[in-house]
Amino acid sequence: MSRPAPTALPGAEQAVARYGAFGQAWLDGMWQADPLGDAVAADPAASKAVRTLMTEGLGALEDRPASVTALIDQVTTDPVWLDRERLDHAADVLVRYSAQWGLVLGAASLLAGAENWIAAKPLLLTGRYGNQPAVRSIEVGEWLSAVVRRGGMEIDAPGFTHTVRVRMIHAHVRRFIGRGDEWDEAAWGVPIPQPYMAFTLAEFGHISLAAMEKLGVDLRRDELDSIYHLWRYVGHLIGVDPALAPVSEADHIRIEDLYRITSPGPDDFARDFTRALTEDYLAPQFAGLLLGPLGFRTALSRSLVYGMSRVFLGDRVADQLSVPDGPAKHVLRVARPGLRLLDRARHGLLGAERLTAAGYAARDEALVRMKAEQGMGHDMVDSVPGAVGGTA
Repeated sequence: MSRPAPTALPGAEQAVARYGAFGQAWLDGMWQADPLGDAVAADPAASKAVRTLMTEGLGALEDRPASVTALIDQVTTDPVWLDRERLDHAADVLVRYSAQWGLVLGAASLLAGAENWIAAKPLLLTGRYGNQPAVRSIEVGEWLSAVVRRGGMEIDAPGFTHTVRVRMIHAHVRRFIGRGDEWDEAAWGVPIPQPYMAFTLAEFGHISLAAMEKLGVDLRRDELDSIYHLWRYVGHLIGVDPALAPVSEADHIRIEDLYRITSPGPDDFARDFTRALTEDYLAPQFAGLLLGPLGFRTALSRSLVYGMSRVFLGDRVADQLSVPDGPAKHVLRVARPGLRLLDRARHGLLGAERLTAAGYAARDEALVRMKAEQGMGHDMVDSVPGAVGGTA
């Protein structure tokens, strides 16, 4: 018999009525974390061993704690459905749109996650919510740049190791929260549960792709399917239960809907995060592409980024997050057909091969620049001494 849903979660009956067994699995998953990752996080020696294996290579240690062996066996065993050529295909497609994808990851994906204050609570408790949004966004970019790279998801390659590190960051955050008394499990479920791990895949998958489509990006069906295949494999590595792991675009959309149905909405911290992410990071990056006096560029970039977020999120969520409304949202809607034509012309003139090579180079250069602007000497939070989720 299923355990009742966490008491602070609305929409439990609607979730089951709309999605049946999958809706029930979503609710049951609120009590489920990541047993393999959590077992490693519970043992300092095991945590150190995984950190060594992920930074120095899987051959760095011969003697491993049993919990480490169990985790490594799981992540290094390819699922029967995996097609590594499709992973590389997905990387090449996405990197051609690095500028658009980088924008929507902030203005659409991260803000879509902020709609649910329970899902965001672990970030608040670890001091990472609304604090240095640029640094947090660049850390996400560092991870994704390793994942979205030809050969990046081969076993022991950077995308693979970074993704396992993300899994361990989640496990260490759960352990940190479990040692305190601020988490109300009866009301909220376990910290970073299976459904919210699955939603992360939708954030970087369908949510970002739907937003890119509004920017004039028109991907073929085979390109989209390869991208969803990539995120399915990422889900395998970060420990998403197959019962909830999205396979197709329809699965991503179903997860997004369940996230909305069972969301209690955003809180003031989410609204502060939205403002900080937009005004302290996204808008300044966008302003750097504009011409004119600084004050003009700052005001225009904020208006445009907020307008894009409103188009990406929809008015209901945008209102909840206090995203300012205004005429800027209409600019994107009017510009969309022209943006699509420009993209087709770009492909026709340069070709996929040249666009792919240029995309990798431009993305890597941009990441180096942004890290320098923020004074970042680390890649992800687990390499920051003393940080929650860190093992450095």
